[in-house]
Amino acid sequence: MTAFAAAQNALGSHAWSWEIRSVNAKGLDLRLRVPDWLDGLEQHLRSQLNKSLARGNVSLNLRITRTDDGGGQLTLNEDVLSSILSAMSRAERKADACGVALAPSTAVDLLAMRGVLDYEQTQDDPTPLVAALKKEFETLVAQFVQMREAEGKALKTVLHDQLSRIEVLKAQAVESVDARRAQMETNFKNNLAKIVDNTDQVDADRVAQELAILAVKADITEELDRLDAHVSATRDLLDKGGAIGRKLDFLMQEFNREANTLCSKAQNSDLTAIGLELKAVIDQMREQVQNIE
Repeated sequence: MTAFAAAQNALGSHAWSWEIRSVNAKGLDLRLRVPDWLDGLEQHLRSQLNKSLARGNVSLNLRITRTDDGGGQLTLNEDVLSSILSAMSRAERKADACGVALAPSTAVDLLAMRGVLDYEQTQDDPTPLVAALKKEFETLVAQFVQMREAEGKALKTVLHDQLSRIEVLKAQAVESVDARRAQMETNFKNNLAKIVDNTDQVDADRVAQELAILAVKADITEELDRLDAHVSATRDLLDKGGAIGRKLDFLMQEFNREANTLCSKAQNSDLTAIGLELKAVIDQMREQVQNIE
């Protein structure tokens, strides 16, 4: 789900730049930074992302700047100017009465005073800009999705290789089970002989029942069969494509459950080693699956 795309463009008196990036997440989390004076744009962008993406923590940033002075103009606030001139006239009369000579004021002095000049910025119609941004965003999202798809193809190859490794380990586990069988039978017979030798009365039926329970507890046939089923289901999902990340998350949990049970039932060092390697491969797969939408 990691990807990045960027673009720059301009229209009229505005220039802009896009950045869109994503990292892994269980669901779809959209974080948009879009100028709020572009009415309706953020809602449109969010809708497009919801249609194109299913998972990931996605951040979108749109920066817009003006390439001119904003099209504004200076205007003279005559009311403020009149008030200032009136105040200056009264001040001059007061100074004359006190015998104080004031330096003459210039037009520059007056224009520099607060409120004499007003700056009126022309408000452009944002409709053409919004339309251009919406159109360009389609291309940006397509590039973004294409990058995610390229990563997905690479991950598909990696996951298929890991599934093949699981199949190899499963075959080794089957061989280890066959080799373990003779050892388990010997252990059962030795334990049974010890019980008979140290017990005056032995319930043969109860002994047979206990041996059967031990045999069932040590049997890993179902776990190995389910590993085959999980491998097949994972390959089918990978070949099907689409938004399969959550389904793969579930399968990784099932893979891990079978590997844990295999280790707990192993009763054999070779089989335990195979189970531990299975867990390592499954954990690697789980990390890769986090990158899949």
